[in-house]
Amino acid sequence: MPKRTDIKKVLVIGSGPIVIGQAAEFDYAGTQACLALKEEGYQVILCNSNPATIMTDTSIADKVYMEPLTLEYIAKIIRFERPDAILPGIGGQTGLNLAMQLEKKGILAECRVELLGTDSRSIEQAEDRELFKELCESLGEPVLPSDIAGTVEDGLHVAEKIGYPVILRPAFTLGGTGGGFADNETEFVPLMKHALELSPVREVLIEKSIKGFKEIEYEVMRDKNDTAITICNMENLDPVGIHTGDSIVVCPSQTLTNKEYHMLRDSALKIIRVLKIEGGCNVQFALDPNSFQYYLIEVNPRVSRSSALASKASGYPIARVSAKIGIGMTLDEIQIANTPASFEPALDYVVTKLPRFPFDKFADANNALSTQMKATGEVMSIGRTFEESLLKGIRSLEIGAFHIHLRKFDTMSREELLAYIRIGTDDRIYAIAQLFRLGCDVDSIAGETAIDRFFLRKIRNIVTMEDEISRHQNDVTTLWEAKKHGFSDKEIGLLWNKTETDIYRFRQQNDVRPTYKMIDTCASEFESYIPYFYSTYEEENESRVSDKKKIVVLGSGPIRIGQGVEFDYSTVHAVQTIQKAGYEAIIINNNPETVSTDYTCSDKLYFEPLCPEDVMNIIELEQPEGVIATLGGQTAINLADPLKERGVKIIGTDCDAIDRAENRDLFEKLLLSLHIPQPRGEAVTSIEAGMDAARRIGYPVLVRPSFVLGGRAMQIVGKEKDMHDYLKTAVEVDEDKPVLVDKYIRGKEVPSAYILPTACPKR
Repeated sequence: MPKRTDIKKVLVIGSGPIVIGQAAEFDYAGTQACLALKEEGYQVILCNSNPATIMTDTSIADKVYMEPLTLEYIAKIIRFERPDAILPGIGGQTGLNLAMQLEKKGILAECRVELLGTDSRSIEQAEDRELFKELCESLGEPVLPSDIAGTVEDGLHVAEKIGYPVILRPAFTLGGTGGGFADNETEFVPLMKHALELSPVREVLIEKSIKGFKEIEYEVMRDKNDTAITICNMENLDPVGIHTGDSIVVCPSQTLTNKEYHMLRDSALKIIRVLKIEGGCNVQFALDPNSFQYYLIEVNPRVSRSSALASKASGYPIARVSAKIGIGMTLDEIQIANTPASFEPALDYVVTKLPRFPFDKFADANNALSTQMKATGEVMSIGRTFEESLLKGIRSLEIGAFHIHLRKFDTMSREELLAYIRIGTDDRIYAIAQLFRLGCDVDSIAGETAIDRFFLRKIRNIVTMEDEISRHQNDVTTLWEAKKHGFSDKEIGLLWNKTETDIYRFRQQNDVRPTYKMIDTCASEFESYIPYFYSTYEEENESRVSDKKKIVVLGSGPIRIGQGVEFDYSTVHAVQTIQKAGYEAIIINNNPETVSTDYTCSDKLYFEPLCPEDVMNIIELEQPEGVIATLGGQTAINLADPLKERGVKIIGTDCDAIDRAENRDLFEKLLLSLHIPQPRGEAVTSIEAGMDAARRIGYPVLVRPSFVLGGRAMQIVGKEKDMHDYLKTAVEVDEDKPVLVDKYIRGKEVPSAYILPTACPKR
């Protein structure tokens, strides 16, 4: 059916500030929705309060209201603008909750505003735990024994009836906020009190715990003609018990049998049809690893973080298609590249999502994972095998690891490691790898973690490959195998007692280079060319290199505290400017949540780790005129020097200018030459030098590592003992990682920003 002509103006509600559980994925979804509606000729009114996003840029919607996302303010905007319709499922839980409040308060009826896509009854059925349970039972779909409670006393009765252990899920919250597991009454009471406080309707679902089951998700899409497809399915590496946003997720699923895959797929399609959801929907299942028993966990009748991941994993723009379905179009009418949106994507590669946690900034925080999200962002990596995909993902995280190895586990015994992995943590896979290095078997680790043996064998394959590399020094065949497994030059160099540069040169001499494969949504079943690529070590290269002059823009990687969606905003604007100047714009990034990693944003997108090796491989293929490193936050800045050393031209602010700002010694000399006063300070490269500097400067001192973002590891130190503890435990300090020691001065901080004119290199 064609798009609707009875509506002209559509209101889109954003998701507001980035919070744990609701991040840049809704900037991506909202931006896609706004552009899709404008593409079809509708006037788009956007209300959002986040200044860091590209969504609130004036180029995205026809009108932008930077107002609080509250019922009062949205009602005022509706009464003033008089939109014909509102798109409720794009702004995450914030947007969905507001749309439902507007409906219940009668504001939509008063102003004759229609909800586009999924109606309020369907949203309520999916969001309200009791209604959802009743629906599933009426369909014969298995759901966990559960009940709703509105008080602690009622909750205790429910828990006693169901039997411990139980899981608590507050109604209408996001990211698992306020939920958790309780094994007994003592654990239950405080958890229930907290859950009731956080639920906007003061209701909590209490259900039987199924910790240890596999967690599987399906991203599904339906139009008003009842055409429904699955875009992809995803499997959590961690079993049920850890929020999917905190789990390593693999797409497509790796351990399901054909019967299990279609059993869950049929269930997901049945649910989306009965709910009459129009647009994208996320369905989550728990599957017993020892039988075909499964349970429906929940349905998200909106786009989610999983939707963003599924969009980038498959090349299928879920939010864009959902917006067009909302205005009456059907899947067969909506085109994605050269295929209709009714065509189910087929993936011939492995995608791995790894969450990015803030524990590097909050070292004393509890890193145990449960049903409440702790991750601030995520990375996505693509490979031909799980091993390759996993190792590329680890390099992308920017946690100081370039392989599945962390030094903290080197001194732990087998017994200590087995005890450590019983609880899901942000670094459990590194402890598992260390157990394999100590000779532990798959069954022992599976018994402690409930992680599927398939994934454990894959991790063991990586450890086995380490031994192979060590035994075959300077062997080209072994090098090829190592690269196919996803090993970095740095790790191979470590195993061969060589530097990363030595391995890079050895690869060049022996023509061991990656090829680039295309993500085309249909596993090459149809002829198409989509400029969206990932690297692997195979023969055929699918990335066509044009004769046009090119500029590479380095993205900012995963969202973490101190580096958020503002750098995606910068990246998108850089690409638009480069294209207007007549150049081909190429983005390298690895964050599935962002607008910059939509392949329609740039002329070419490479979904790769932001590491010198991976970036250089692309530069050698594309031969750009230059690389912009100052718009991707500290991630991109840290790549400037390594790339310059390899002969890459850094354009815009160059490496010398970056060094003058980032290098403490150079910065001090610059300020002295300009007669600008500054606190007394020194850069130190050892514990002893740091202690001496603090004595000379005088306590209190402000200490922080160089080249970090968001004040990570910054402390005010008031005495000598604390200074020694800081240098010994809080930071790594050596010749390559100086620590800055400054006199701490009380006063007001006044930030300011200046822009100097710059341009692309002359043609």
